[in-house]
Amino acid sequence: MSSNNPTPQHYVAPVKNASVTVDAVRIDEKPSNLWLDAWRDLRRRPTFWVSLAFVAVLIFVAAFPWLLTQMNPIRDCNLAFSNQGPEAGSPLGFTRQGCDVWSRIAWGTRTSLIVGLLATLIGTLIGVIMGSLAAFYGGWLDSLLSRVGDIFFTIPYIIAAIVVMTVLSDYRSELTLAFAIGGFSWAGTARIVRAEVLRVKQSDYVMASIALGLSRFKTLVVHVLPNAMAPVIVVATIGLGTAIVAEATLSFLGVGLGFTTMSWGNEISQAQTTIRTAPWTLIYPSIALTLTVLAFITLGELLRDALDPKARAQR
Repeated sequence: MSSNNPTPQHYVAPVKNASVTVDAVRIDEKPSNLWLDAWRDLRRRPTFWVSLAFVAVLIFVAAFPWLLTQMNPIRDCNLAFSNQGPEAGSPLGFTRQGCDVWSRIAWGTRTSLIVGLLATLIGTLIGVIMGSLAAFYGGWLDSLLSRVGDIFFTIPYIIAAIVVMTVLSDYRSELTLAFAIGGFSWAGTARIVRAEVLRVKQSDYVMASIALGLSRFKTLVVHVLPNAMAPVIVVATIGLGTAIVAEATLSFLGVGLGFTTMSWGNEISQAQTTIRTAPWTLIYPSIALTLTVLAFITLGELLRDALDPKARAQR
């Protein structure tokens, strides 16, 4: 039976002439996350390396001051050298009591960094605990902890530390001074942690963790806090410089560590009476304090910019 419609002809191109283009899979691309992106941004900035090098030098001086000076800052004092300028073995001159300025600055570095680190750790720990519990559990606990934080936020921690150190004048030590500073400076950290935990706890992986039966507290510790620590690290780095300034201020006012303890604040306080006859006794400890605080604040600012994708995109 014939048909008026002819059978359609199909044309198949020869295989050897056919070309197929497939998108290449980029398997050599480096993995990326918040911390890797921050590191790639930081390592290209000279200011970061300068600040980091200065902090490394400070840590070395604080850990091994006896390697940098052969003179004891207390015992090797001679009134015959009172307020004298630099000489061999004493590149920064002498104090009013004939003590070597460089040795006192070197040993004072240890005191300032120890107090600053302890105060920062104490304030950060309290702030993280208060802020995370308030944000994650909410309800009456959030209201209670937030009001407690508001009370501490309105108290100037310098004045509170003065009161504490005056009451505990018989128990003055680096740890006591650190508690006096850190115990009243945690409210700002708690606010930042609370805001960050409120953001993170809405994530799908947090809801999935709770749905799978993981306890709320374990979910907070394992999943929420590690993803909310970026701004805390920034605040702690800047707060370290602030704590060092607080220690110097309290020592300068005479309510910090005793005058027998090496401290930049003590050195600045004792140098007030000789500012005209021996200005170097005031200038060099002040320079050490200024550069140290500037280094930590600069590191904190750089970390904040590096951990902020919007700030990185604008550069």
